[in-house]
Amino acid sequence: MTDIIVNRRMDQREWLALVLLSALWGGSFLFAGLQVKWLPPFTIVFLRVALAAVILNVLIRTLGRTMLGDAATWRAFFGMGILNNAIPFCLIVWGQGHIASGLAAILNATTPIFTVIVAHFTTSDEKMTTNRLVGVIVGFAGVAVLTGADALKGLGVDVLAELAVLLAAISYAFAGVFGRRFKRLGIDPIVTATGQASASALMLLPVVMLADTPWILPVPPMVVWLAAIGSAVFSTVLAYVLYFRILSTAGATNLSLVTFLIPVSAIVMGAVALGEHLAPRHFLGLAFIGAGLAAIDGRLLSRRKNAGETHAG
Repeated sequence: MTDIIVNRRMDQREWLALVLLSALWGGSFLFAGLQVKWLPPFTIVFLRVALAAVILNVLIRTLGRTMLGDAATWRAFFGMGILNNAIPFCLIVWGQGHIASGLAAILNATTPIFTVIVAHFTTSDEKMTTNRLVGVIVGFAGVAVLTGADALKGLGVDVLAELAVLLAAISYAFAGVFGRRFKRLGIDPIVTATGQASASALMLLPVVMLADTPWILPVPPMVVWLAAIGSAVFSTVLAYVLYFRILSTAGATNLSLVTFLIPVSAIVMGAVALGEHLAPRHFLGLAFIGAGLAAIDGRLLSRRKNAGETHAG
């Protein structure tokens, strides 16, 4: 199969999918927040991927799809499970237990920066461009403004937790590039999501048993179980089907832009659903993020350039 077009721009459908993905992943912070008071980090992550794996396996059987059984495909599933689930999920959940969620959001928003760098050096068709570099920097500044200066007050207080979230961002960057191979293998996005979730659950099971000994934990209330189910269904099953579909058409760098949109989704959902107040910095941050995304997309700048050339002629 042909590979991704060089530095491809996303179309309207892909941008809409990216916004939906940001909302689904934005909800994972709420779900984790409801569980963290009752469950240790590894158990939270395991419940998320294990429930998702069960749902996805049932779903593909219902749809008449079959899981591929060759060793090369399962090595790829385990590789993706490590880079895209096991490492970043555990690092972020652990990090959020020691630093403010706003600071964690800023650190997580470095994912596109790392993805641009990783993709530039490891791919032939997602090279760094001036527009992308400028757009990533402006978008990151927007996330920092959106989250607020208060989030930076804890910077440096718990260096290990900060490094954990940064390492998670780097892991996501490598996962985006690594995951491009599933398109070349001709694997459907829902099958890829199923394989990744299944591999992640298998890897995390012994870790949870040894580190958390869940059988001695007190039984959590119903809201914790509902949060675990919500995290599995919305933030994992639906999210990763979208993730691999976007990755297969738009590439790793474009996909990584979702980390800019996650704080936006969280703030908009808070304002609409909970009536939370939007401060001036929120609108300023949104403007920065919009400018960064426009620079990365490139079409607006191209139109202005063409209009200038037409006017000059």
